[in-house]
Amino acid sequence: MKIKYWSDIACPFCYIGSTRMKRAIKELGIADETPLEFKAFQLDPTLPTTTTKTMTDNFAGGHGMTVDQAQAQMAQIEQMGAGDGLTIDLAHAIPTNTMDAHRLIKLAQASGDAVVTEQVITALYHVYFSEGASIADHTVLRRAVVDAGLPAAAVDDVLASDKYAQDVRRDEAEAQQLGIQGAPFFVLNDKYGISGAQPYDTMVSALRQVLAEEVD
Repeated sequence: MKIKYWSDIACPFCYIGSTRMKRAIKELGIADETPLEFKAFQLDPTLPTTTTKTMTDNFAGGHGMTVDQAQAQMAQIEQMGAGDGLTIDLAHAIPTNTMDAHRLIKLAQASGDAVVTEQVITALYHVYFSEGASIADHTVLRRAVVDAGLPAAAVDDVLASDKYAQDVRRDEAEAQQLGIQGAPFFVLNDKYGISGAQPYDTMVSALRQVLAEEVD
């Protein structure tokens, strides 16, 4: 089975959804023969690289909520993540541009090392949701991805240029062509789509259905 999924590092539902999908793949014992390909999807490519706004500001302003309503929804998302073993601290997350983070994931993918790529993605999610560090800050990004296994010189080269930006835009163009309007979005065998952070059991059922078709 082949799985592609569109995701943004600053999206808590992407973090949760991809975690559930990976758990489902492992549970079914198909991890070795089921590559999971990360595709870039910037939820808001217009966000700046520096900001004084908080996630509460973004939730309240972007969804027409009061501050109390925004904080309540954020708490629900944090609790949802905790149910999947994830530490999500939205109160301290910094809503900034994610293009450079996506470009570094492309660097990891270009290496052909699936283990390092997965470590880079995990490290970036951790930096954003657990550390409350800016995902647009080059010092933060460099530390995270070098610690995850990327060569420092290659990372510096990417951050000093616009390398892999076209690859990010290509992923987003593909999503648009497929009618994908949000993230996370999973595509199984280029045939079936799963939108959003669906419950774990739903993920397992979808995978079992595709596996059954492959046998037939």
